Amino acid sequence: MSLQGRVAIVTGAGGGLGRAHALYLARQGAKVVVNDLGIEAAERVAAEIAAAGGEAMAIAASVTDEAGIAAMVSEVLGQWGRIDILVNNAGILRDKSFAKMTIDDFRLVVDVHLIGAAICTKAVWETMRAQNYGRIVMTTSSSGLYGNFGQANYGAAKMALVGLMQTLGIEGEKYGIRVNCLAPTAATQMTHGVLSEQSLRLLDPALVSPGLLALVGDEAPTRAVLCAGAGHFACANVTLTDGVQIGDAADAGEQLVADWAAASDRRGEIVPAYGFTQAERELAAAGMSEEVAAVLR
Repeated sequence: MSLQGRVAIVTGAGGGLGRAHALYLARQGAKVVVNDLGIEAAERVAAEIAAAGGEAMAIAASVTDEAGIAAMVSEVLGQWGRIDILVNNAGILRDKSFAKMTIDDFRLVVDVHLIGAAICTKAVWETMRAQNYGRIVMTTSSSGLYGNFGQANYGAAKMALVGLMQTLGIEGEKYGIRVNCLAPTAATQMTHGVLSEQSLRLLDPALVSPGLLALVGDEAPTRAVLCAGAGHFACANVTLTDGVQIGDAADAGEQLVADWAAASDRRGEIVPAYGFTQAERELAAAGMSEEVAAVLR
């Protein structure tokens, strides 16, 4: 029980993947806050945890409701005194091709996935900073990492969560806060009708949740993107190629078109440690390496 004594909040935990996460974290010894829109669903999962010998509390609140989430965090701190883990899992789908999608459908999905995760994270951030310990998991998706037809809203929100994770991982590092992403493939209400019955059985959400242990334990990495499904685990990265230096030639655009194969050649690509790596490389290629070094000093 490697999470013994830790306090974890799981949003959207009344069913599906969130329920699997809550049950798994409880089995690892964590006290679990089961958050969901509906109190009945949250209470059922909390009762499952209690029946198995764990500790849980059920709290109904929308992740888009700042006051509701603040009240949830206050209640948890009042009862258990700390918050160690936040799993931002709550989400919805409004799938349509972009041509048929309304801006309202786009905005709603972004609001729940991205803004909801930001609200929940902001609510626990100062607590984690003060205790010099925190583990936060954003739920991204292959739809955001690689695209998926009919999911422009969902994909945009999910890739935005990777960007949020990258920056919070940098800002939280000196406070012992590690921030990672989980990209799950799981059979939930959102995937029924999309996948075959055999695939749905193989993609049991319970086979994703063990990935959390690597992301929220004491030895967790930070700024990792873990892809998990059907018991398989892999890591995704945002990379940067070596590229080509063209300079300020009048025909720079034409030269880039001609050299596109070299610019996009993935041999020697890197995973940048921070965003300024791109500018460093560009300035160095332009002969400004001394200036880059001065900025870094």
